[in-house]
Amino acid sequence: MSTIQTDSEAIGESLTEPRAFGVVFERHFDRVHGYLRRRFDDQRADEVTAQTFMVAFDQRGRFDRERRDAGPWLFGIANNVAYSHNRHELRELKTIAALPPDGGVWPDGVEGRLDAERMRGRLAEGLAGLPAEEADVLRLLVWAELNQAEIAEALDIPLGTVKSRLSRARRRLRGALGLAADPTSPSNTTNRS
Repeated sequence: MSTIQTDSEAIGESLTEPRAFGVVFERHFDRVHGYLRRRFDDQRADEVTAQTFMVAFDQRGRFDRERRDAGPWLFGIANNVAYSHNRHELRELKTIAALPPDGGVWPDGVEGRLDAERMRGRLAEGLAGLPAEEADVLRLLVWAELNQAEIAEALDIPLGTVKSRLSRARRRLRGALGLAADPTSPSNTTNRS
C-alpha cells in the first residue's frame, strides 16, 4: 500500500486493495462513534458504528471521489443506520423527560447547572417531539460538530434546507423549554419606524 493523503485516495485504492479502507476507518471512527454515543447507549452505539462502517465499505464504489474528506458521507450513513434504531432513542428521551429534576445540594455559584438540570426533562421531551428531519440536522450540528455545509453534504440536501430545518428545530426547542423567541431571528425583527 502506498502513502495515502486523502480519504478519497484511500477509498479509491480500497476498490482494488480492500485493506486501504482501514485508513478511512482509523481517521473517522472516533468522531462517528462519539456522535452515536451521544444518541444511544454504549452497546447500541457500538452496533450502529459497526454497521455504519460496513455499509460504507460496501458502498465505497459510490463515494464521490471529488470530495477529499469522507466525514460528511460517513455521518450521512450513520444517520441512516440510526433510523432503524430510532424507536429505542425516542424511548430513552421520553424516559429522561419523565425523570424528576435532581434535587441534590448544589455548591454556591452553580445556579446555571441547577437551571439546566430543571430543564432536562423539557429538553428531552422537546427533542423527542422534533420531526426526524429537524432532529437529524440538530444532532449533526451539536453532537457530530459538523458545520452547515457538511450537514448538507451528509444528508444530501441543499444548504438552505439545512438552515431552515435548523431554524425550525431551534424555535421548537425554545418553545418546549419555555424560552422567549430569539430576538435576532429575522422572523422576530420588525420594521421600527
